[in-house]
Amino acid sequence: MSSANYRSLLRTPGAAAFFLPASLGRVGIAMTSLSIVWLVHGQTGTFASAGLVSGGFAVTDALVAPQLARLVDRFGQTRILPPALLAHALAVAVLVSLVSADASAPFLLLGGALVGASVPQLSAMSAARWAALLRTGRSAELPTAFALESLGNAVAYLVGPALVSALAAAGHPVAGTVLAASLSVVGGLVFAAQRGSAPSPVAGAGTHAPAGRSLLRSGVLVLMGLNLALGVFFGAMQVSVTAFVVEHGAPSAASPVFAVSSCSGLLAGWLYGLRRWQATPPVQLLVATTALVLGTLLLPTVRSPFGLGLVVVLTGATVPPLLVLCSVLTESTVHQAVLTQAFSWLGSASAAGTAAAAALSGWAIDSLGSRGGFTVATAAAAAMALQSLAGLRLLRSPRGAQSRAEPL
Repeated sequence: MSSANYRSLLRTPGAAAFFLPASLGRVGIAMTSLSIVWLVHGQTGTFASAGLVSGGFAVTDALVAPQLARLVDRFGQTRILPPALLAHALAVAVLVSLVSADASAPFLLLGGALVGASVPQLSAMSAARWAALLRTGRSAELPTAFALESLGNAVAYLVGPALVSALAAAGHPVAGTVLAASLSVVGGLVFAAQRGSAPSPVAGAGTHAPAGRSLLRSGVLVLMGLNLALGVFFGAMQVSVTAFVVEHGAPSAASPVFAVSSCSGLLAGWLYGLRRWQATPPVQLLVATTALVLGTLLLPTVRSPFGLGLVVVLTGATVPPLLVLCSVLTESTVHQAVLTQAFSWLGSASAAGTAAAAALSGWAIDSLGSRGGFTVATAAAAAMALQSLAGLRLLRSPRGAQSRAEPL
């Protein structure tokens, strides 16, 4: 196998011009939440306040993102994104000013909420551009395009948090927050300037959806349930891995374990996008979720951080194909008039699952140790497998280009 599929995609007229600035903006977005933690902690000296403000950011991001996407579907990316980016820059400036002025916790929470409400939804918009670009005559390349999107997100969440942490460790938490906003805004503005690849607004999008355009459909609900469970899996694994290495007296092993999982996912996502798979997407989804269940069943058997690292290679490798398949099935299930909204709702479902898992797995770890947290992760994987089984029927006859049952 070679990377010819990816090169062919990026050589498509207009593709690289929107994908690269979107990738730059994603690095800034990946930095934002952690930069808020470092910024608030650096001023207040408490992680309680930092966590509160970061939580406010996460909640408004999850709630407002689909509403912003609705406006994008109705009026177009090039009309909505620039004012949204201006609002984001102003919100970050307000938060930095509040922190510098040593404002009280409620005002800091408000500042964090404003930043979350204005985060540019570059991933959803970039995915929508790929769908518009390839929908006619090249729909078989969509899985590769969404694999490229997944890789862009994975790299952003590897580079962004590391960059923020480095700046904070050097004593510059404000610089981390400003850099995050700068990357998001600059990347977003360049992305918005690429008007030729932007999907055209569809008449009726963002209003009361006519028949065929509603997101309240069985297939969409299955995909949202999958992303909710995937968020629970992510959140449970983050807390459980940390608890496991602490239990074994090796807290410094957490970073290598997470790095191994991330690198495994990057490699798996890259390889997945290189092939045209013969199985239909719903069947692939069932295979991937079943593999994730089998991987999580190994977690209670590990006895050392090294053994945990071997297992997370398996679990980490299954996640990128899952994300790609969710995007493929979303594109083929919903009407193009609500496609950006659909992508945003899946992201919000995943974020909600991650937030819920932090509390649930924390309780399980306090009661049963790290294996209690791993049990939560296993249950989430099992829920994904069951929903994928239901998806064999509910996602079998999707809307759009994939309705021809074109093999991947």
